[in-house]
Amino acid sequence: MNIRKLVIAVVALALLVGAFSLPAVAQEKTDVKVWIAFTDVRLDWSRERAAEFNKLFPQFNVTIDGYANYEEIQQATDLAIQQKNPPAIVQWFEVGTQRARDFGYFKSIADALEGRTEVNGVPVNFDDFIQPVVDYYTLDGKFTSMPWNSSSPTLYTNVAMMKELGLEKPPATWQELEAACAKVMEMKAKLGVDGCVTWPNHGWFVEQWMAQRNALYANNGNGRDARATEVFLDSEDMIAIISWWQKMYQKGYYIYSGRQRDWNATEQAIQSGKVPFIITSSADTANITNAAKANGIDILTSRMPYDAEKGWTGNLIGGASLWLVDGLPEKVEEGALTFLLWFTNTENIAEWHKVTGYLPLRNSSVELLEKEGWFQKNPNFLTAVEQIRQTTVTPATRGALLGTFPQTRNIVTRVMEELMLQGGDPVAAMKAAKAEADKLLKEYNALYQ
Repeated sequence: MNIRKLVIAVVALALLVGAFSLPAVAQEKTDVKVWIAFTDVRLDWSRERAAEFNKLFPQFNVTIDGYANYEEIQQATDLAIQQKNPPAIVQWFEVGTQRARDFGYFKSIADALEGRTEVNGVPVNFDDFIQPVVDYYTLDGKFTSMPWNSSSPTLYTNVAMMKELGLEKPPATWQELEAACAKVMEMKAKLGVDGCVTWPNHGWFVEQWMAQRNALYANNGNGRDARATEVFLDSEDMIAIISWWQKMYQKGYYIYSGRQRDWNATEQAIQSGKVPFIITSSADTANITNAAKANGIDILTSRMPYDAEKGWTGNLIGGASLWLVDGLPEKVEEGALTFLLWFTNTENIAEWHKVTGYLPLRNSSVELLEKEGWFQKNPNFLTAVEQIRQTTVTPATRGALLGTFPQTRNIVTRVMEELMLQGGDPVAAMKAAKAEADKLLKEYNALYQ
């Protein structure tokens, strides 16, 4: 063998050995970015699920970033879209639904799936979602986004104080709550409380009481028959709600922290025994129940009190859903759809409910929880589920759609604070609020009609 042939043989052998010794080229992963409006345990839980998903579907790499609130995530989305570097999935709050339609950022889930029954082996089953959720997120006959963190407000009661007050069960109506509060004020020193009841000063609660009364928040079927052009902030039902709230404050029954949208102060009031009752989101069921228990306080949940003179039609869902960004590369959209379907499957939705208190949005998730005996052992978690499942679906309980909903909420919140701290006539105040909100809505609609 000459030198040239020897060299060729040695090189060939080296290449052959290298082929067996070098690791196989890793499969290229498709990045799928997800943005959600949580920075606490809910973000941790979501990232754990993403890590699990990435192992099950190694062709994708889902990463989840958290933002402080819904307003911040919307601003970040606006900027990312403008810079042409958007995420694949964005959590968008329910009152931003009309904006989501108008901005053109998102692609409806129905359009993205185009009648598919599964994606990468993960089944599509929208019929499994509880009806109020389906009704809220179905627009123009199409499913728009993937429901995830939906909630409903409930009453949280300090059990020991309830017994001290001689009550066999929590107040179910405004009138029963007022009667209980009158007793609380008589026993204030003995109970060691600051007042009777509190809830965050937030427009969401006003919207809930409107739905309970089967009263529309906006015209054109709450903005679902056609684009809303005015809001009913000065309606008889709205005035009744605002007036009752103001009266509760004036009597010393309702305790106001002095800060708008103060969810933390509301939770702390019941957890520390400063009030016997609070009204807040079912999303905080786990946190409130566990934190109060650590302080030696047993908590019982019940439905959000309603006006007995008007009766109860139902409650709205709150929270947010997961929206698919439009214009994604094909592989990214495929990964996003796969993740959306897997992330909201029966088992994950049931676990999400256990960790937080958000509604188990799938009927199959409710059935799984019942089979496990979860509600029997944790009855506080069942309250919101039953409240929503027994809601009569009407234009009022489906919730309003309007492009300026966040600003309108802020107007209601501000006016409510003024009526509590400065006094005044609710009729005049809400008439002015309507004029301000309608002006904003007209300006907004002019951009999209």
